Amino acid sequence: MRLSPASPIVIIGAKGQMGARFAQRFRKAGNPVTEFDHPLDLAALPEAVRKAALVLLCVPITAVKEVTQAIAPHLTQDCILADICSVKVQPLREMLALTTTPVVGTHPLFGPGTLDAELRIAVTVGRDQAASDNLSDCFRSLGFSPFNTTADEHDQAMAYIQGLNFVTTVAYLCASPLENGIERFFTPSFGRRMEAATKMITQDAPLFSTMFEANPHSLEAVRIFRSYLNVAAGGDLELLSQKALWWWRKQHDAGGPAS
Repeated sequence: MRLSPASPIVIIGAKGQMGARFAQRFRKAGNPVTEFDHPLDLAALPEAVRKAALVLLCVPITAVKEVTQAIAPHLTQDCILADICSVKVQPLREMLALTTTPVVGTHPLFGPGTLDAELRIAVTVGRDQAASDNLSDCFRSLGFSPFNTTADEHDQAMAYIQGLNFVTTVAYLCASPLENGIERFFTPSFGRRMEAATKMITQDAPLFSTMFEANPHSLEAVRIFRSYLNVAAGGDLELLSQKALWWWRKQHDAGGPAS
């Protein structure tokens, strides 16, 4: 079944900010959308899932297995089951183990409040390449910018972009002295760094901790980072600076974030 503006969509986790954003986007395109959230309405769920062309799980990583178990008996063989978790290896493994239907892993690389500039979505094949291509085409028609990757490649990248960023931020704050009134010495650039970390620390720490634990590449990323801290502890900052400059130039040449 090709996804079209007439295709019925089921969104589980629709009261969450990301779930609500996808529900709104699908409805704007003309799709009939049935919303579920915690606790699941087990009386209404079977019929809605049986009619769906796409069931989109907008739930935490820790809930993917339980929710998939609840919907698996009601999925038709041409219904696409997809998630939007920030890691891909674990949820894909759980969805594949519990179903026989098309499975696609996705990760929107934007937040609930991100403006409609370039809303990129990583798309990973779980079961059925055609279903993955179909969902990518659907996302594109909704105004998103999907791109293909593998679950392992995705998680390795996220181990640095999300996981290591969180770990180094909290470790940095733990290492900063509090008793001597360090805030008196804040520079504007350091103040911006603290401001950027505020939501991560005060609101999203449990989320980042869960993503870190679920990502199979997290510990490897921390070990590599620790090896470079050891270089810094040995006083060889020139080596680190040169390597960082090489990385930056490589990203610029590839059209990455430095461009």
